[in-house]
Amino acid sequence: MTQHPSHGRGTPERPPNRFETLRYAMDEAGAPEPLPRTELIADKSQTVITRNHSPDLGFDYSINPYRGCEHGCIYCYARPTHEMLGMNCGIDFESKIMVKYDAPVLLRRELSHARWKGGRITMSTATDCYQPLERQLQITRGCLEVMSEFRQAVTIVSKNYLVTRDIDLLAALAKYQAVVVCISITTLRPELSAIMEPRTSVPRRRLEAISMLRAAGVTVGVLVAPTIPGLNDIEIASIVSAAADAGATFAQMTPIRLPYQVKDLFQTWLHAHMPERAGKILHRIADIRGGKLNDSEFFTRFKGSGVFAGQMRQLFNAACHKARIEPRVPHPQEDHFLPPRGIQLELFGGRNEM
Repeated sequence: MTQHPSHGRGTPERPPNRFETLRYAMDEAGAPEPLPRTELIADKSQTVITRNHSPDLGFDYSINPYRGCEHGCIYCYARPTHEMLGMNCGIDFESKIMVKYDAPVLLRRELSHARWKGGRITMSTATDCYQPLERQLQITRGCLEVMSEFRQAVTIVSKNYLVTRDIDLLAALAKYQAVVVCISITTLRPELSAIMEPRTSVPRRRLEAISMLRAAGVTVGVLVAPTIPGLNDIEIASIVSAAADAGATFAQMTPIRLPYQVKDLFQTWLHAHMPERAGKILHRIADIRGGKLNDSEFFTRFKGSGVFAGQMRQLFNAACHKARIEPRVPHPQEDHFLPPRGIQLELFGGRNEM
């Protein structure tokens, strides 16, 4: 693959879908096609809460209002999910966004069901629920309105300052310790962020978001993720320190994962933007992934292995200790979940007996 200027996109590439026999080909001159504008596609799913069956994830349920992400992070492990929809994991993932317009309605229905007992939900396990489209569509806000009403425990992961728009709802949930917000900061260097995650908020704005959320009483921390050995691992301590100074009370680090064709996209991006360092970075990634560029095994895929993985973990733990913040993501409290009957009783001045 040959990388061409992407002008605000993470990649212009159209890699072949591993499930399809058709292949995209450039014209004879090899000239790139103009990058497409973002296209919204209605997702007709009849449910919005997904049950997690992976043993190494710290949550049982998740919600992703969007499939595909305009942020365009070149390293995004969720890119291959677009291939299951008949699209590619390159420019299609960034420009053809499946939107769950009915997510708030579906969420209300599912939280109202007798079998729902108020388990913890995580938003943005695959794609960012505060990607640029959310500013106009407000689907995430609609879901938070429902969660606030039900006092539903929720963890939110984002790298967009837009999360501060919903401080009113997050603060309402925070009164019951029912919300945790994780702000992802991959680098403090705006020039690196601009090419690696082009449509995300700049690092300074993410730190501002941490400050605003903490001031509103919301439990907030930083995800140093993904950590890329040879590229941004030298920033582990500075990211943790800056986030703690901004008000973060916890941190978590996750090494880079490059499943399926994401590894090809990432290699192409590396050679295009930093050819003199590409070899070293790829060698380091292989070192923490057992000689490959990806490790999909449970219990090691989020930790890595080998010398460099151990060094990164030691550096991260030392940075957390120095900053006096917890090196793990806390759980929101689910004890205050208010089922429909309880909501009705409160409206009439009664007591929730459920």
